[in-house]
Amino acid sequence: MPCSRRPARPARPRLTGRIFAYALADVFGLTCVAIGASWFAAGKGAILANFPTSTAEAVACTAGGVAVMIWAVARILREIAKQGPEMQARYDAYIAAHHPDKVRPPESG
Repeated sequence: MPCSRRPARPARPRLTGRIFAYALADVFGLTCVAIGASWFAAGKGAILANFPTSTAEAVACTAGGVAVMIWAVARILREIAKQGPEMQARYDAYIAAHHPDKVRPPESG
């Protein structure tokens, strides 16, 4: 897409390597939650045959997964927030191109 074309959609966050890595950590946490919770549903390891084998392992796996998920989501939001000024500029360009009647006046500083 040439740079001279108008943006076709509002700005969205870019997928960076860090965001991707944190998303993988989030999937890992979700997997841990599923493995731990499966023990509570079936009374034995329903996803993995030999894990978890006790209530303590199931609780640890579930709680650890929740902790990893919260950590990863917080990091993803932090990375997206870093893109805020760039996304705002792209959004302003989109509005100017597609909805000129809704352009915000420049801030006086």
